Amino acid sequence: MHRRDVMRTHRELVLGGDDGQDTGDPAARGTVRDEIVSSWRRCRLVGVTTSGEDVPYQAEFERPNRLLRAADPVIGRLADQIDDGPATILLADSDAQIIDRRAGRRELANALDRLLVAPGFTYAEEFTGTNGIGSALEECRPFVVSGAEHFRDNLQQFTCMGSPIRHPVTGRVEGVLDVTCRVEDRHELLAPLVLAAVREIEARMVADASRREQMLLDRFVRAGRRSTAAVVSLNEDVVIANTAAAGLVELSDQAVLWDWACRILGTRDEFTGDIRLSNDVVVQARATRVGERGATAGVVIEMRPQPDRAAPSGRTRQRARAGAGEGRLVGRSVASSRLRDAVDAALAAGRPLLVCGEPGAGKLFVATHVHGRRAPGEPVTVLDAVLSADDPTGWLGRLTDALDGPGGVVLRHLDQLAPAVAARVAAVVEQVTTARLVVTARHRGGAGAASRVLDHFPVSVTVPPLRFRGEDIADLAPLLLGAGSSRRPVPRLQPGTLRTLAALDWPGNVRELGAVLCTAAVCSLGSDIGHRHLPPEYRSPGGRSGPSSLLRAERDTVLEALAETGGNKVAAAERLGVARSTLYRKLRQLGIDDHRLPGADPG
Repeated sequence: MHRRDVMRTHRELVLGGDDGQDTGDPAARGTVRDEIVSSWRRCRLVGVTTSGEDVPYQAEFERPNRLLRAADPVIGRLADQIDDGPATILLADSDAQIIDRRAGRRELANALDRLLVAPGFTYAEEFTGTNGIGSALEECRPFVVSGAEHFRDNLQQFTCMGSPIRHPVTGRVEGVLDVTCRVEDRHELLAPLVLAAVREIEARMVADASRREQMLLDRFVRAGRRSTAAVVSLNEDVVIANTAAAGLVELSDQAVLWDWACRILGTRDEFTGDIRLSNDVVVQARATRVGERGATAGVVIEMRPQPDRAAPSGRTRQRARAGAGEGRLVGRSVASSRLRDAVDAALAAGRPLLVCGEPGAGKLFVATHVHGRRAPGEPVTVLDAVLSADDPTGWLGRLTDALDGPGGVVLRHLDQLAPAVAARVAAVVEQVTTARLVVTARHRGGAGAASRVLDHFPVSVTVPPLRFRGEDIADLAPLLLGAGSSRRPVPRLQPGTLRTLAALDWPGNVRELGAVLCTAAVCSLGSDIGHRHLPPEYRSPGGRSGPSSLLRAERDTVLEALAETGGNKVAAAERLGVARSTLYRKLRQLGIDDHRLPGADPG
C-alpha cells in the first residue's frame, strides 16, 4: 500500500478531512486494514493527537518477575542473533509499559531514545496512539503497524510487530513482545520471529509455574504436618490453605498477606510478627520464604490468633459482617487504629467535637459514627455551612431549631461558613457543652471569621487521607461496593485488583475510591472485580503518584512510633533510633502532617 494513500485515509477518517467530519468514504476505508482504522478511531475518541510527543514515564516501577523469568533467556538469545542489526526487541508488561529493550544498531537505539521508546515509558493506545505494543494489547492478538499506520506522526518512520504473551494456564495477558525496525528495514520474517519467541516464552511460563506451584505445595504439606496452626501457602497466583486457614482468611486477606510477606521478607528468609486480618482479627504470623531470594516461588504463612484477641466465632463474624455498614470505623492500618483511639477519647470527653480531614476522606462518616455511639437510635440533623451564604437568616434559624430539638447535629464544612453569620453561629455553638454537636472542616487555622468559630471546639480528631492507609482498602471495598451496588451477593475484589488499588495515591480519598469501585462493579456484571474491570487510568500507578511498597512500609513504621509515644516526636525518634531532625525530615518526605496527628505533642 502506498504511504500517500494511507496518509490520505488517515486524514479523512481520523482528522475528518477539511471540515473535521468523518467522510465515511468506503473507498477510502478500503485502502487501510480494518484493524488499523478501528485503532485510529479509538485513539480519536480518547483524545490522542497526531502531533503529540509526550509519553507517560515512571522511573521506578514494579517489574513483573514471572514475565521476566520466562522471557529473559528468549529475548537474550534473540538479541545475540540480531546484535548490531536493524531491529530492536521490546518487552512490555500488561499495562504497555516497556520493561526491557535489547539489541539494535546504535543509530536505531539513539532514534528510539529521542522518541522515548525505552524502559519506563508506557505505550498504551490511550496515551500514544496506534502502535505495536498498545494496539496488540487492545486487540489481544498479534498486531503490525508500519509507517503511516501509526497514529502519531513522530512514529511513522518505524515498523513494529507486537504479540501478546498469555499465561497458558490462566489465559491472562502478561505482556507484549515487540520487534521494531525502520520502515525500509522491514522483513517478511519479522512476524514469524516474534510469534515463535512468544510461544517459547509461554512454554517457559508453564514450566516455571509448575515448578513454583510444586515447591509451594511441598512446603505447605510439610508445614501442615508439623503444626496445628492455620497454614497458607501463596504467591501472586496460587493460594493453598488448610481447614483452619480457610475459616480465618477472607478473599481480601490474600492480597494483604502477600503484600505483608513481600515487604517483611525483603532482606530475610523468615519473620514472625502480628498482622490484622478482616473484621479486626489479629494473628501472630510466621512467614517463611519458599525458593531462593532471587527467585522466590512464594511464601508459607503459619497463623495463630492472639490469645487476648481471639478470632471471632462463626456467629460473631456474621454479626461483624452484618454491622459493617452501620457506621463501623473499619481499617487495619496504624492510621485507622489511631483514629479509632482518638474517637474513643473524644467520646469519653463528652464535648462538642471537630472532625478534620481532606475532602472525601470520610469526615461525615466519622461524625455520624460518633453520634451513633453517643446515643444509638437518636436522629441526626445534618446542615451544610456552604449553604449559609444563600440564605444566612434561614440557615441560622435551621441551626437553632436543630439544636433546640432532639438528637444530634452535624455541621458540615464549617470552615466555609458565610462571614455574615459567623459571629452569631459562634454565639450559638458556645452554648452547647455536650457531644451532641459535631462539626467538620478541612483543618484549623486561617484568618477568616469561620476559622474563629472552629476555636470553640477544643476537642478534635483528624481523619487520615486514604493514601496513608492503602491496606484499609481491603476493608473499605466491601462497604463501598455494598452501598453502591444493588447486586447480591456484593462483588468482591480479586487479590491482584486489591494490590493495584492499594498502590494508588487517591487524591479524592474514599469518595474517589467509591466511584471507581462502582464503575468496576458495573463492568464486572456481578462477577468478582478483576484488573480489566477498573477504569484504564486506575489499572497502574504509572500515571498516578502512588507510593511504593517500601515507602508505605516506612510511613507505617513512623506512624506506629508516633502512635505508641502519643505523638511525642522526641520519644518517637528515640524509639526509631534516629535523630529528631531525621524524624522531622521523614515526616516531610512521607507527607505526614504531624501538627494534625490526634494528641500530637509538639515535642
